[in-house]
Amino acid sequence: MGHRKNHAIAIAAATIVASTTPANTEEPSGVHPGPMTRQEAFARAEALTALGRQMFFDSSLSASGKQACSSCHDPNHAFGPASAAPVEMGGANLDQPGVRAVPSLRYLQAAPAFTEHFYDSEDEGDESVDNGPTGGLTWDGRADHGKDQARIPLLSSFEMGNKDAAQVVASLRNAPYAGAFKAAFGADVFDDQQDAFDAAVEALGTFEQSSADFYPYSSRYDAFLAGKAQLSAQELRGRMLFEDAAKGNCASCHLSEPANDGEPPQFTDYGLIAIAVPRNPAIPANADPNYVDLGLCGPLRTDLKDRVEYCGLFKTPTLRNVALRKSFFHNGYFHTLRDAVAFYASRDTDPGRWYPKKTDGTVDKFNDLPKAYWGNLNTDPPFNGKKPGDKPALTDAEIDDIVAFLGTLTDADQAGQ
Repeated sequence: MGHRKNHAIAIAAATIVASTTPANTEEPSGVHPGPMTRQEAFARAEALTALGRQMFFDSSLSASGKQACSSCHDPNHAFGPASAAPVEMGGANLDQPGVRAVPSLRYLQAAPAFTEHFYDSEDEGDESVDNGPTGGLTWDGRADHGKDQARIPLLSSFEMGNKDAAQVVASLRNAPYAGAFKAAFGADVFDDQQDAFDAAVEALGTFEQSSADFYPYSSRYDAFLAGKAQLSAQELRGRMLFEDAAKGNCASCHLSEPANDGEPPQFTDYGLIAIAVPRNPAIPANADPNYVDLGLCGPLRTDLKDRVEYCGLFKTPTLRNVALRKSFFHNGYFHTLRDAVAFYASRDTDPGRWYPKKTDGTVDKFNDLPKAYWGNLNTDPPFNGKKPGDKPALTDAEIDDIVAFLGTLTDADQAGQ
């Protein structure tokens, strides 16, 4: 994947309609407030951020009354899961297992909207390189904005478990911040259930654009890039291997250099690729041999279900704060960062290390991706057409070096977690 332009979004992006319109005679309010001055827009964004923060930690917004957004997106774990479980439990009785690992909500602010054809180039005048499916939020890119993403867990049967928007709104009416909700969206906001629900997800989406919480750029690597910190010899070796196209080649998808405009690196290109992580028997849905999570082509995403060339593709997540995670990839199969890196290095040279054996003793390679879709698999380095018995792209010592470098991507407020 080529270098990506940064799509930095201001905190008020979801709410600014215009910044040059003359001030209204009345304070802008309501779910659809219309044109605002810049000052009014930022004041609204500030109010919605405070409201969204309260909602994010409010377990009463779930059918069980025991699960908040923060239950799975723990601020002490970079807004990712605190547990090592591959999936979290949800639903009205907290007995419904999820089907994918919970992603971190940090560093999503620059994700472009999903597109099947992302064109980008170092040369602004050359847009000839089609990087394929790119962007969106969630593992399959099916939500383009924070407010769209926020709808999903509120109404998912295996997450917060509300049966419909009305159930969410009923909880909001009784929330201790219901007055603040009316102040932000209008005294009559609860008169229309859909308006009230739309307001709720807008507040959550606005909170998730809060830079201090969600994109502080406070890691030791950020300080290093600013000339304010040193990396150890091992971390520097790891950085070189991470960026070396003939070795780790990690930076081809996990961009590690600042953008042309100086924006810090996001450590993702927002692309969706297939790498065939082993099937995880710890996910209850996988007990059914006919169930297969194919990412971009379903089953959670339905609009591309007939696009066989997309089956098995999942979002490339940012690697910022990756050292905090206790489960890795979309299905949480791996539980150490070292194994996650080692899998890349030897998926094809030593498949028996990662995949189970069939009854005949042969390795059941790519066992979570039907053979019909193997043509979708990424074969760029470090995979690079290697075969069983070939020398892997990375030695054990080099894997250790890359893991050490990835440890420099942990934000300052997460230290000690």
